Amino acid sequence: MTTHAGSTGSIGNAAPAGTARARQSLGALIAERLSGGLVRAFLIVVGLFWLVPTVGLLISSLRMPEDMSATGWWQVFTKPSQLTFDSYQKLLENSDITGSLVNTVLITVPATILVVAIGSLAGYAFAWMEFPGRDWWFLGVVSLLVVPVQVALIPIAELFGNIGLFGTIFGVILFHVGFGLPFAVFLLRNFFAEIPRELLEAARLDGAGELRLFTRVVMPLGGPAIASLGIFQFLWVWNDLLVALVFTKSGTQPITVALQTQVRQFGNNIDVLAPGAFISMVIPLAVFFAFQRQFVSGVMAGAVK
Repeated sequence: MTTHAGSTGSIGNAAPAGTARARQSLGALIAERLSGGLVRAFLIVVGLFWLVPTVGLLISSLRMPEDMSATGWWQVFTKPSQLTFDSYQKLLENSDITGSLVNTVLITVPATILVVAIGSLAGYAFAWMEFPGRDWWFLGVVSLLVVPVQVALIPIAELFGNIGLFGTIFGVILFHVGFGLPFAVFLLRNFFAEIPRELLEAARLDGAGELRLFTRVVMPLGGPAIASLGIFQFLWVWNDLLVALVFTKSGTQPITVALQTQVRQFGNNIDVLAPGAFISMVIPLAVFFAFQRQFVSGVMAGAVK
């Protein structure tokens, strides 16, 4: 009798377990279906949808002004003879646009390099060097993240005007570096702090100084975070309009201000605006896709131990 009761109890306990397994199998089946080809196809459709404005701008930049005013850009698929590079030739002949594109490079590249270099040094110092008030200094730097750019525009414009930097490319670079450093220090300090202490101590035992330790150990390990920071800073400076409107003059304007000025002065010169806008957009896209692997690694850094 005891054996029969035990068997009955086992059968009674097996039913809920079987039901649980059935429910789990159903959930796993749904998850497998969702992660299959249907979801991938949906994501591809969403990605193509987001590329429509880019494709439209590219096609518009390859059409004549009269074609753009008469029909939509999608008509080119039925009339491919509309495609021409005359607009890009006019763009190269427009000294305001070409000069502003050069100014954009002269502003963006130094501002990005300086923020990455200074932020890396400061991040290493806050992470692994001992000095009086280190934590308080770091809190002070982080607190600058909450300062909006709009609050500092007028005071810094007056300061630059008094010292002769207003309207110069160097002044715009200084502004972007100053507002880019708090985020850079915060990001890199937190990333460098995750480096194993034993690795740094082993390098110090081998006779490595702080500078050698930074260049030979910390910088290679911090490549993903540094690449992510460089992409963020490059995109922010390249696409900036507000700071450039305030701090630049006619000879130092970047591409964003030049395009905005062209729209205001010559509202019907779409044959210059379309290729200029496409070039202004495609360069940061190319930089992002060139470093997308490092960017993803930097974003995911610390998520998996």
